[in-house]
Amino acid sequence: MERLQKIIAKSGVASRRKAEEMIKNGRVRVNGKVVTELGSKAEFSDIIEVDGKKIALEEKVYFVLYKPSGIVSTVDDQFNRGAVVDLIAEKERVFPVGRLDYDTSGVLILTNDGDFANMLTHPKFKIEKEYYVKISGLLRKESSKILSKGIVIEGEKMQPAKIKDVKYDDKKENTFLHIIITEGKYHQVKNMFKTLGHEVLKLKRVRFGSVTLDGMFEGQYRTLKPHEIKTLYHLANNEK
Repeated sequence: MERLQKIIAKSGVASRRKAEEMIKNGRVRVNGKVVTELGSKAEFSDIIEVDGKKIALEEKVYFVLYKPSGIVSTVDDQFNRGAVVDLIAEKERVFPVGRLDYDTSGVLILTNDGDFANMLTHPKFKIEKEYYVKISGLLRKESSKILSKGIVIEGEKMQPAKIKDVKYDDKKENTFLHIIITEGKYHQVKNMFKTLGHEVLKLKRVRFGSVTLDGMFEGQYRTLKPHEIKTLYHLANNEK
C-alpha cells in the first residue's frame, strides 16, 4: 500500500502537495468513500476518484515550455484566459512545476510526475531559477549587496540572490540585469525590487536548474532529454 497523495501525484492529476489539499477538502474517494485523512493509504488497484473522476496511472512525461506572457500557469482558468496546458498537444495530462506570473515569460517545466514536481519546487532543494529583468531606475551597488545578502520583505528574509550582467539603457532611466534565486515565492522577484524602490517592467525566466530556452521560441515546447532530467535530480541532491 502507498500513501493516497503519492498515488494521486503519480497519476499526474496534481503534485503531491496539491493532492494533500484535495484530500483535506474532501475531493477524493477511495472505493466510493470520501477520504480526508492525509495518512490514508490505498492500493494502486483501488478505485480512486478525484472530483468524481477515476484516476489512472500514466507513463511519466516531462516537457519544457517557453511560456509566453499573457497566459496563466495553471491547468485551467476561471476567467477563461489561456492556460499553459493548452499549449501542450499531448495525450497525457500534465501540470506546471511551480508558476510564472501572467505577464512573465520563459522556462516552465510541465509533467505528470508529482514526485519530480515536488522535488523541483521544495525550498530545501534550492534549485536555481535565473531571470532576465528590466527595472525602472538605476540599480545601485548598495542595492545589489542587499539582494546578495538576502533582502527582507515584510519581515521575512529571502535567500541570498545573485546579480549579474547589469546594464543601463542609453538614457540611464532603466536597468537590465540577470538575477538568480533559489526560492519561488509569490511575486518574489517583483517584490524584491519593489522593496528597493524599483518597478519590474519586464521579467523572463531564462533558466530553471540546468534547463534553458536555447533554440526555442515563445509558445514552443519540447520533451526534456533523459540527461536533463538526470541533471535536475543531481542538482536537487547537490551532486555535480
